[in-house]
Amino acid sequence: MSPAISLACFKKQAKLLKAADYEHVFDKPVRSSDRYFTVLARSNDLSQARLGLAFTKKRVKLAVARNRLKRISRESFRLLQLGQDKLSVDYIVLAGSQCAKATNQQLFLSLEKHWHTLNKKCAKS
Repeated sequence: MSPAISLACFKKQAKLLKAADYEHVFDKPVRSSDRYFTVLARSNDLSQARLGLAFTKKRVKLAVARNRLKRISRESFRLLQLGQDKLSVDYIVLAGSQCAKATNQQLFLSLEKHWHTLNKKCAKS
């Protein structure tokens, strides 16, 4: 695998996989919200950040819309990892009320704002 391809991957180590990982974040989260997303974060004991996605049918009815939100969230997170100092933070992205109607650009800008806000808050704590 070439170095360029390895940077483009969303590896298994960068995902929240277990219910206990999600519960750790939900237990005492640092929160950032707008009309598109609510992003929860909490520092972890690992050497890297991880991402969890929780887009429910109740909030986003169509599977194609949920999948689009997941793709955009993963890509935004991956770009964040390329452009910052490595913070060991777990994030969970939840759907907001207007997320299905938003453009891709609006969603990317919203997530970028959330990442920076939460990184500052988690660095302080």
